[in-house]
Amino acid sequence: MSRENMELRRKRANLWNEAQEILNKYDSNEARWAGEDEQKFDRLMDEIDQLDKRIEREERLYSRKKEGALEEPARPAVEQRDQPSQEEYREAFSQYLRFGVDGLNQEQRSLLAQNFNQFDQSETRALSAVTGASGGYTVPEGFYNQLIDAMKWFGGMRQARTTVLTTSSGNNLPIPTADDTGNVGAIVNENTQVGEQDTTFGQKNLGAYMYTSKIIRVPYQLLQDSAFDIESWLRNKLAERIGRITNAHFTTGTGTSEPQGVVTGALEGKVGATGQIDSITYEDLVDLEHSVDPAYRMSAEFMFHDNTLRALKKLKDNDGRPLWAPGLTQGAPNTILGYRYVVNNDMPVMAASAKSILFGDFSNYFIRDVLGVQLLRLQERYADFLQVGFLAFSRHGGVLADAGAGPIRYYQNSAT
Repeated sequence: MSRENMELRRKRANLWNEAQEILNKYDSNEARWAGEDEQKFDRLMDEIDQLDKRIEREERLYSRKKEGALEEPARPAVEQRDQPSQEEYREAFSQYLRFGVDGLNQEQRSLLAQNFNQFDQSETRALSAVTGASGGYTVPEGFYNQLIDAMKWFGGMRQARTTVLTTSSGNNLPIPTADDTGNVGAIVNENTQVGEQDTTFGQKNLGAYMYTSKIIRVPYQLLQDSAFDIESWLRNKLAERIGRITNAHFTTGTGTSEPQGVVTGALEGKVGATGQIDSITYEDLVDLEHSVDPAYRMSAEFMFHDNTLRALKKLKDNDGRPLWAPGLTQGAPNTILGYRYVVNNDMPVMAASAKSILFGDFSNYFIRDVLGVQLLRLQERYADFLQVGFLAFSRHGGVLADAGAGPIRYYQNSAT
């Protein structure tokens, strides 16, 4: 752990001690706090949230530095002209982004042509408004990997312990499911036939849906500026746009013409008592926790909207201890009831009949990414604006693989 990280954690611990002093003044069931206390508590928690983000950045940077130090020295490259390198392809792709096909030499054109993909009928229909667009170039491998990595910061589903699969094609992928939680073994007597006990098997189909970034317009002046990192800028824009829409669908998607969201696939765990339209109690959280089979609780975590987290931070157990606790050591997460949690702002906020909190083993939710993001450069369409348009297509899917045991369950606020 770096010194900077240790200092940030020390500051966060001090802030939490201040917040706890305020929290200890009130019972969990008290509806109102003194105005000054509530304002100070909220301010302290906001400062803790900001420190959490800085700590996370520091840990990622520290981890990257350690990885770089452990890398083996580069070996001399072996000259192989039969198979172009990723670096050659990346350079050709970068040239294409800045200057289009007309800015490529013959070798670069040949290199990109090997990765030109004609769109199928469904993709062509989506491109009906784009004049002359019939296909796009596959982004370089490094660009793709960094794009997928960046997408997890625009939603909570990729930050949870979900199972992420990468496939080379978009055909339906059957995910087997099995519910064996009610089956047990037996003692076998000598010379006695072993009994049978069937496991309930099923399957969920994990499809792949075509997503578009919509058109991203970039001025010519920026493209012609060599100091402007077009690859990083474009990658971040694509990650933000596609990351946000896929996270929304992975969270609340219907499963019809879009991925099945985890909320859609989850089973009921606990419904709030009458009057709990926008609130939850300690007892409700305990009931939600125990609605999930112990087999799934070993790797369980909570998921909720940031507004819900603010409410949970004010709750205490029956012994007066706060339910929220900060992670005090490197890599240790903040917890609720001792469980890790993920903030996902595509989760419903607490309101009448809202399924506002999830709890369970998120490895049973499968996210699918199909290799090969296609990118189009639209040079003529915005020429009168002195701009170039970029349009990306990628395929993703999601489904909760549940054979009926309910590995993920929800808390639902009262209807009235």
